[in-house]
Amino acid sequence: MKSIIAPLVAVALSTSGLGSAAFGQNADTVLLNGKIVTLDAAMPTAEALAVRDGKIVAVGTSADVRAFAGAGTRMIDLEGRTVVPGLIDSHMHAIRAALFYATEVNWIGTSSIPAAMERIKAAAQRSKPGQWIIVAGGWTEQQFREKRRPTQAELLAAAPDNPVYVQLFYSAALLTPAAYKALNITTDADVPPSGKIERAADGTPTGWILGDNPTISGLFDKLPLPTFDESVEGTRQFFRELNRLGITGVSDPGGFNLTAPSYQPLFKLWQDGALTVRVVYSLFAQRRGKELEDYQTVTQMLPMGFGDDWLRFNGIGENVAWGMYNNDNPTEAQKEQLYQIYKWAASRRMAITQHWNNNRSVHHLLDVLERVDRETPIAPLRWSIAHLNDATPENLRRMKALGVGWLMQNAMFFNGEAFLKARSSEAMRLTPPIMTALKLGIPIGGGTDAHRVMSYNPFVSLQWMVDGRTVGGTLTRDEEQLPTREEALQFYTLGSAWFTFDDDTRGSLKAGKLADLAVLTRDYLTAPTSEIGRIESVLTMVGGRIVYAAGPYARLEEKPR
Repeated sequence: MKSIIAPLVAVALSTSGLGSAAFGQNADTVLLNGKIVTLDAAMPTAEALAVRDGKIVAVGTSADVRAFAGAGTRMIDLEGRTVVPGLIDSHMHAIRAALFYATEVNWIGTSSIPAAMERIKAAAQRSKPGQWIIVAGGWTEQQFREKRRPTQAELLAAAPDNPVYVQLFYSAALLTPAAYKALNITTDADVPPSGKIERAADGTPTGWILGDNPTISGLFDKLPLPTFDESVEGTRQFFRELNRLGITGVSDPGGFNLTAPSYQPLFKLWQDGALTVRVVYSLFAQRRGKELEDYQTVTQMLPMGFGDDWLRFNGIGENVAWGMYNNDNPTEAQKEQLYQIYKWAASRRMAITQHWNNNRSVHHLLDVLERVDRETPIAPLRWSIAHLNDATPENLRRMKALGVGWLMQNAMFFNGEAFLKARSSEAMRLTPPIMTALKLGIPIGGGTDAHRVMSYNPFVSLQWMVDGRTVGGTLTRDEEQLPTREEALQFYTLGSAWFTFDDDTRGSLKAGKLADLAVLTRDYLTAPTSEIGRIESVLTMVGGRIVYAAGPYARLEEKPR
């Protein structure tokens, strides 16, 4: 049989920078006898790979890669399991979610209201009387078989001695009487801007508070914060939870309820060498009307790309300027302010991600981008628009001409039924236009926008991409807008890596790249489509370190420092 050792060695020598002694050094870890989905066009699948010093040094057959092993090499038999590149969520509010993870309850994965109440009850049993119980989002009534929101009475039955707060997206929150009392809310006047207390037909409060982003964010700001140590532990726990689902990297766009001190728990783990997820983050606008001034001040000490492979600064967004955030009818003055910020960012070679929901108003944003591009070409900067679920081919072509990418999340997994009710089946079948964007050559990054508005589970998002069904089972997109499994996986790996200038170092499994990968419980490429969302990782590796392991590999997990 013709050997492929020579080509493997040549690749390792030429791409990993190990020099002439590369083949003389043994691998730290070798994975054998698997189905490795590389996303490398030169070798789409393989049986084995070898890792040394945090990078992949060889990919190929088990027989040939075994040659990289020595007496001290850790040998892992995959026993036919599928391996994929580490998943990268291109738009997740992970830093904020992590802060509260150790002190919150989540309803991700629950399929009924009784199951959700059991989690509340379990939290109450662990808590002291009077201690807050908080569900900060990540659920929808469509995931429950009852197809309704829970009631205040159900919360009281589950946690009679605790104030309870349950957030539904950025549109509503359910509070128990103890929570109302603790927050001194008795009338609409006590609710943050634009909010109101929902009342039944007889005028009795239901427990729900209704509002918009500022309302719900203001309400959340009234809740007690976890201690610093709780936030450090929450960050550690949340990142391990992401590792359980094969996630090895996230791009974090900031968000509401985040201030400078909010980043300190993350920075501590980074300084301690204890991160298990690579985090690339951007700066969210702070003071209204002072956005540019704030960016100019902070980035004097935080240049674009500052950091390392584990934690790095990647520009500004997703709220770049308050006047252009969720505003479908911006004034000329507001567009001018955005232009000035963009112009400054372009001069600094700084990346930008811009939140924009509606196609009907995105022309305002594209006009500003095109104005900047006429003065400074922005394509090399890899700017992006997040969301834009109902983008038309015309506006996608404008994005393509600018070199602007699309951060696409599975919002319609939770919101498909609501979108269908508000719009039409004709609009729904093209929302989001995944394949239209792909065929146009627009860079696409996969993600979730977790955790307040969506589950952070990447396999749920991947399943939604390929089958077009909501959490309630409603079929939405036409078949022509459904990517293949390989295409969807590429969005979540190489696609996401492109936006952070990392596509040459991660996102696929080939010699010279970082050893970020996940060994799966099921074969992603062949499992029934309806079961993709149940896939997990049994071994997740980041930079050659096994940060999560379960089942037959549990003993291999390397504990945090």
